[in-house]
Amino acid sequence: MPSPFVPFGTAHLTVIALAVLTPLLLANLVRRRPQHHVRVRWAFALFFAADWVFWIALLQERGWMGWGNALPMHLCDWANIAILVTLLRPNRKSYELAYFWTLGGTLPALLMPALAYDFPDVRFIVFMSFHATIIASLLFLTFGAGLRPYPSSIRRTAIWSLIWVAAASLVNWTFGANYGFLAAKPPEHTPFDWFSPWPWYLPELAAVGAALLFVWYAPWFVWDLMRRPAAQPAASGGTTAR
Repeated sequence: MPSPFVPFGTAHLTVIALAVLTPLLLANLVRRRPQHHVRVRWAFALFFAADWVFWIALLQERGWMGWGNALPMHLCDWANIAILVTLLRPNRKSYELAYFWTLGGTLPALLMPALAYDFPDVRFIVFMSFHATIIASLLFLTFGAGLRPYPSSIRRTAIWSLIWVAAASLVNWTFGANYGFLAAKPPEHTPFDWFSPWPWYLPELAAVGAALLFVWYAPWFVWDLMRRPAAQPAASGGTTAR
């Protein structure tokens, strides 16, 4: 019988540490040796591809495959797609989606995952490797590739987030699934426990999601303010008394 998942236990904390430290070390490497930049991006992309193939094969081999888990309709899946596009072809528009979706959706999922079993259960390994690699890739693209969001990124991400909600809700309604946990709360202890019962938590999630767009842009807003050159004093037209 697999061991039950232990939040912030040894295995969980190890994954979190690797998700943060690995991309920062790689970012430092490519700053000193830019020729490795493409290799690191492709390594992340290949890991994503391998993780997807392994997950689909696992679902089929164990008879777990179904409409509720076979489609890439969780927000983390869309963050993964945005990250993958950016890894293969760095650009601002896919990066900004990856930035907000990863920090607003994937990061909470990694910190408080909807998992029943701990390491070395294969579901723990697949879930953690998938979510941790999304976060690691984002950190590398930010600190190693120099990508960042801008004020216009908030509006575009909000529009695409609404598109995801509509698409996931349609899939949930059609197949009786629960992508994005838009149809019901997860059975495990997650941040969803803090919200009202379904469907009342849906507008609460929307409000939190909108707030997080500004929260996660705030560091860049402060950074831009700090880097803004001080206004030059106006030249005086007369003699100043001393």
